[in-house]
Amino acid sequence: MAHFTLNHYFQQVDEALSSKDGETSAELLSFKHPHIASPKLQIANAQAQTERWFEQPYDELIACHLRAVWSVSNNDYVEAYASQAVVVQAFNRAFQTQKDENWSLPLMNAVVLDLRQFASKADKQLTQNGRGNPGETLEKAAEAIMGCFRVCASDSRSSLEVSKKWGMLALAIQLFKIYFKINKLHLCKPLIRAIESAPIKEQFKIGHLVAYRYFVGRKFMFDGDYKSANEYLTFAFEHCHHMSPKNKRAVLIYLIPVKMLLGLMPSLEVLQKYKLMQFIDIVTSVRTGNLLLFNQTLEKQQAFFIECGIYLILEKLKILTYRNLFKKVSILLKTHQLPLDAYVTALKCMQVEDIDIIEIQCIVANLIYMGYIKGYISHQHQKLVVSKQNAFPALSTFL
Repeated sequence: MAHFTLNHYFQQVDEALSSKDGETSAELLSFKHPHIASPKLQIANAQAQTERWFEQPYDELIACHLRAVWSVSNNDYVEAYASQAVVVQAFNRAFQTQKDENWSLPLMNAVVLDLRQFASKADKQLTQNGRGNPGETLEKAAEAIMGCFRVCASDSRSSLEVSKKWGMLALAIQLFKIYFKINKLHLCKPLIRAIESAPIKEQFKIGHLVAYRYFVGRKFMFDGDYKSANEYLTFAFEHCHHMSPKNKRAVLIYLIPVKMLLGLMPSLEVLQKYKLMQFIDIVTSVRTGNLLLFNQTLEKQQAFFIECGIYLILEKLKILTYRNLFKKVSILLKTHQLPLDAYVTALKCMQVEDIDIIEIQCIVANLIYMGYIKGYISHQHQKLVVSKQNAFPALSTFL
């Protein structure tokens, strides 16, 4: 597209906008399109030229798009973000005037995507130069994207065919990506409420629904609602395209800890298939009650688990590891009246030295409360009295 002249480009954009061709408009104003490589379109100030071709606010939108093209060619993402922010603002002004039509939703998705990506790169450049705080630009970008989301969410037209509500989910996904990156997950709540109350919540594109369920599932996981997290992440995994193993792997990184906390162990085959070898020793240690291996694996794979944001979640699996270790003790002792001292000894064999009867009582009480052990503690005799039938309810394997 090095042959692109300014007039040729303007003519194509003008035709797309005039004919209300959202897909073509999106392509011509997206940074995925080859026109951005043309030196003739890398213009720092094109306002005078755009005013001769376009009405407001499209003249400003296109002028700022070309300035962003110029900024990217100079590797200046701080300026590219600033220009793209004006593009989104100008689009939103035009968007609000479009009554009973939603043809520009593809264009909205394109300009919002570029805004988020420029904001991320701008943050990196600013922090590298000692200016600004990490995530500051992304947070500003989220405010601009939220402006578009409000327009879509507030569309009360009865005709779903022309409703702007169809744009809600794509925008929510862009916002989720920002909120997760800047660690402000509480800001997801109003988005989730808006999507869940939308009359078309089950009719969005399956790709968008998969991404939405993935992020909301992660949100439930961090909130400690593992049942809901399991439901949403399972949907994302099962409906993720079979030709996207990378995406399926991304879902499993969170689905595996959630299912394990619910007592469902992943098979070795699925861990190998999706190259999640970091979990193998975690699963083995939990399943066999090997607390020493569990602690060693958490330390060994710490960098990976922290990067994924699941380290603290995996630590909660320690209670299941206790359960399986205590089950082994009960099998060895062959009695339903188990002295708590035996658990102290077992834990010391796992190199847990600073443990006493009181802590054992707390651990056992939690296991009983969570349903992992059927029984009660006899404090008078310092024993755990377990049921003679199915004292340790079985854990299942999934996938």
